[in-house]
Amino acid sequence: MKRYIVIADHSELILNGLRSILQPMAGEGIVSFTKFALLKEYLKATKNILLIIDYTSKGFSLNKVIELKNKYPKMLVMALTPYTNAQTIVQAVEAGIESHVKKECSVQEIKDAFTATSRGTKFFCNDIVTQMRKENINPKNITFKSLDPNPVSLSDRELQIIRFIAEGYTNSQIAAIVYLSNHTVNTHRKNIMK
Repeated sequence: MKRYIVIADHSELILNGLRSILQPMAGEGIVSFTKFALLKEYLKATKNILLIIDYTSKGFSLNKVIELKNKYPKMLVMALTPYTNAQTIVQAVEAGIESHVKKECSVQEIKDAFTATSRGTKFFCNDIVTQMRKENINPKNITFKSLDPNPVSLSDRELQIIRFIAEGYTNSQIAAIVYLSNHTVNTHRKNIMK
């Protein structure tokens, strides 16, 4: 089955550079976008996508990657970003990014990342692996954390407490109003957060 290659970055220079690097491997079917809204519209009508994205680029973000991965869970995502710290990379993988390469990496590493990601394999450039090792992070232990789109059920009491929290009341004030102990209000808060 043919996989469609989509590149998303605010910089036209990056888009054109990536297209010229990947075209010998991917063929002519590479599409690129500088705006998230246009990318979203394209994804509605296309299946079997490998998205190469700079989520730090103007108009894109990790939250937008999460939105896309939740809507299109089979889409493969390769991040190509400037320098980021190891914790940001962990968040990116949790957001659904399969591979991560820095823009400073070699052309060969970009090609290797593209090949690995196309096969559904994770890939991290050497700089990122070194960075993660320094911070004792094992990329194999990081998994995608899908957002559950199902509604959350709260009890009437939890809804009542949320209203008081939204109005700025403290636990002790809420406890006095609804005739509960501080501990019980705190337990309700914990359950609401879960």
